[in-house]
Amino acid sequence: MKISEAFIPTLREVPADAVIVSHRLMFRAGMIRKLSNGLFSYLPLGLRSYRKLEQIVREEMDATGSLEIKPTVIVPGELWKESGRWDAYGDALMRIKNRTGADFVVSPTAEEAFTYLVREELSSYRQLPISLYQINTKYRDEVRPRYGVMRGREFNMKDAYSFHTNEASLDETYRKMGKAYRRVFKRCDLTVIPVQADSGAMGGSGSEEIMVESEIGDNTLLLCGACDYAANVEKAGCKPDYEFNGDGDAKAAAAKAAAANIPQQEKIDTPNVKTIEELCAFLKTDAKSFIKTLIYKAINVELDLSKAPGCAGLEKRKPSVGAGQDSVQAYPEAFFAVAIRGDLDINETKLTALLKAAGVTLADETDVCRITNAPVGFAGPAGLETVPLIVDPSAAAISDGICGGLAKDLHYKHVAYGRDFNAWMVADVRTVKAGDLCPQCGAKLYEKKGNELGHIFKLGAKYSKPMNVTYLDEDGKSCVPVMGCYGLGLDRTLASIIEEHHDDDGILWPMSVAPYQVIIVPIKYEGSVKQTADGLAAAFERMKVECLLDDRDERPGVKFKDADLIGIPLRIVVGDKNLAGGEDKVPKVELKHRKEKTNRLVPLEKIVDEVTGLIHAELAGLNN
Repeated sequence: MKISEAFIPTLREVPADAVIVSHRLMFRAGMIRKLSNGLFSYLPLGLRSYRKLEQIVREEMDATGSLEIKPTVIVPGELWKESGRWDAYGDALMRIKNRTGADFVVSPTAEEAFTYLVREELSSYRQLPISLYQINTKYRDEVRPRYGVMRGREFNMKDAYSFHTNEASLDETYRKMGKAYRRVFKRCDLTVIPVQADSGAMGGSGSEEIMVESEIGDNTLLLCGACDYAANVEKAGCKPDYEFNGDGDAKAAAAKAAAANIPQQEKIDTPNVKTIEELCAFLKTDAKSFIKTLIYKAINVELDLSKAPGCAGLEKRKPSVGAGQDSVQAYPEAFFAVAIRGDLDINETKLTALLKAAGVTLADETDVCRITNAPVGFAGPAGLETVPLIVDPSAAAISDGICGGLAKDLHYKHVAYGRDFNAWMVADVRTVKAGDLCPQCGAKLYEKKGNELGHIFKLGAKYSKPMNVTYLDEDGKSCVPVMGCYGLGLDRTLASIIEEHHDDDGILWPMSVAPYQVIIVPIKYEGSVKQTADGLAAAFERMKVECLLDDRDERPGVKFKDADLIGIPLRIVVGDKNLAGGEDKVPKVELKHRKEKTNRLVPLEKIVDEVTGLIHAELAGLNN
């Protein structure tokens, strides 16, 4: 391909809204252009790299036995109503109506579409397991799209969905997909970090994210330098820094308080003292002695709350029937109190998952006053009977603590779990941070920022049950299949490759995803130089080597700058002086690898074989 016949509009200036390397370089190299906020078009150069990445993903998916299909991007809203996500997904979901007034969704994800397609065809256990995937366009109405294609409103994803008769079969496919993802990123020469993750709005029993380290990452990762533990902060656990009967036995805790001769609960007047910091100063103690209690409102809770303290009034909220057992109901909203040790923070993602809710937010002042009969700042677990109480183990381990007294300017001291208050549920809702201890080996954890490239889920029956997917087992019994879901962001992966592989001059493409493998730069495209350059381009074309020929009437410096900017791995410079051969009279050309600082002269007659060998060797290294 001659550059004069191509469409590669390179730029010298950086767009004002491009704040990360990949965004800047994709614009400057003529790979993408912006149509609107969060909407980008791939130009020919960018599309070539995108297609190569797409093919790598396709090959690795095919190798797992997954079968590619092509669903629509517009999906009937009825399917999202069946799954329960029409209301739960939030404002990021683009809902539209057709001319007859029927509801549709511009897909942000495809669980409903794939589940429907399988439901219509599935009848027997003999058809399972089955795994299907697509490489397709998605849309999420992001509040703040940013960082170019790293976080756009329209984006491209590979997502696969598997259906199984049992958990063991699901586990096998889950492992296969995890290995396939690692293969994809190795072939792209990307350094990734697999981490334990929260399943979020996708639901299910377990998930793993494949992360890439990034200064502008949306995720905080907790890592252990002494073992292989790695988790997203939304999921991360840590080794307890307290002694506690891990099963949450209130009687055992009460017995412990009695054995330690903890005095009975006692009131303390705390005028105008509300925050933990103020209490520490007022009582001359530290935050680890406090039991912090916060009131949360949860949206679309799917739990059996029939026996939960303080939940009798929920029936008046007209709950809809949930997807689980008859006792499980989906409440539009419900309030909960959460108690945790005073120096720790509540992880709202863990709390959301625990409650099987669409989301949680801190209750507003009016609701806090109604629930606690006290102003904000004086909530406490002792005597709180108006809402279910969730207690983090760190708070349950405190046998002589201080907490809010459910009245203005009042706190209690000598408070003990099991004696002075009990939990509706004892569960880990702690936000883990750097310096906490690894749950596997006890070493200190450290933090990194990361961006998610891929995410694999064990969905269980999260979608198959409410959407009534069934099959007949060996005994003719109707059963519900369990599902897995496996997503990979192509645009984000492409941008991440650039983030990892660049220098001050431009992109340093790995050979596997470079838009072209070789660029030929004639010093002056005329005479013997033109004849040689054209001959090399023709020879590379015959060898199936992807070659770009810079035939422009530009100064050599301009051509070299553009070659470095767009990042073609191998550069061949053709000039009169080297073609003359020097003392040995052997015509030569200059060869330089984009990742190397120096160039070298190669005899013209050997350059095609030399370059072909380099390409094959680099690809073999990435693909093995």
